[in-house]
Amino acid sequence: MGEANAAPEPLQAICYERGSLRLLDQRKLPLESIYLDIKDSKDGWDAIREMVVRGAPAIAIAAALSLAIEVHNHEFKGTPAEAADFIVKKLEFLVSSRPTAVNLSDAATKLGDLVRKTSETTSEVETVFKAYIEAAEAMLENDVADNKAIGSHGSIFLRKKSEGLKKLCVLTHCNTGSLATAGYGTALGVIRALHAGGYLDKAFCTETRPFNQGSRLTAYELVHDKIPATLVADSAVAALMKSGTVNAVVVGADRIAANGDTANKIGTYSLALCAKHHGVQFYVAAPLTSIDLALSSGQQIVIEERSPKELLNSEGGLGKQVAASGISVWNPAFDVTPASLITAIITEKGVITKTADDAFDIKSFVESTS
Repeated sequence: MGEANAAPEPLQAICYERGSLRLLDQRKLPLESIYLDIKDSKDGWDAIREMVVRGAPAIAIAAALSLAIEVHNHEFKGTPAEAADFIVKKLEFLVSSRPTAVNLSDAATKLGDLVRKTSETTSEVETVFKAYIEAAEAMLENDVADNKAIGSHGSIFLRKKSEGLKKLCVLTHCNTGSLATAGYGTALGVIRALHAGGYLDKAFCTETRPFNQGSRLTAYELVHDKIPATLVADSAVAALMKSGTVNAVVVGADRIAANGDTANKIGTYSLALCAKHHGVQFYVAAPLTSIDLALSSGQQIVIEERSPKELLNSEGGLGKQVAASGISVWNPAFDVTPASLITAIITEKGVITKTADDAFDIKSFVESTS
């Protein structure tokens, strides 16, 4: 058994009290820690779109809470049905900020259904608004518990699959920790759980071009938590795996189709191909809210394209121009990793493994755990 490690105070990207929301501006990390006050859903939309907040779970929570702030401070004159319509339209607006992450659209649908049902059973607008605010606040609280469950399930599963290794070296991509969620993290939560139990030798994180979420955010979290870690360029991953240093890859997900095809930060597909070639296990860690059973495969996932400036300029578009003027740019924010390249999917309800015919039966798993 490994030697347990004490966990430091977690980083907090979302600071919320009823009537007040502040978001850590992740564009400024790791050199500055600046929080932005979010007053309404427009501020929330801007924060999500401009990458102040990012990571599928955090995006959904930040969006819901930004509207909770607006609802809390709004003097609405109308019927309960009109109040519900007001909230639903605002939620639809928020979903347009980042269309690829299913967590946001899923949360908007559930919250919209809630306020419509509430409006049918009350004569008070305040009751509709209160129901929405409490549901948004519950998302924040539940996410941390779900992430810790993902970390626990993932740590146990990886250790069982490690073929006798006492400690593991795990590679992750992009940022999936406290800064991408309400706290603790998904893929980074698995790494945290391994480290806490004394089962982690080292974590490797990619820089995650072009916005550098790995070098700016994941490295920041790993150093903060005093987890032994090494930063590598995206293009160094194949060489790293060839050296035999990496035992497993764990990444997050912005959307998982019914067959297991997974959309995640651009570069994930390349990692999965490298892992397959070198015999390294490749895991996806995500809450069940990242699963979209309405999509039969990853071919139906809409891939968001980001601003050309992220490639044309340094610092993910925030710095000086580094590319030749006049060059065209293709800058997809995500790619889709086929289920055939994924070893297993780690959720807060357990690990989804493949059936005898080497396929995921995600629908059955979701139904059995709901």
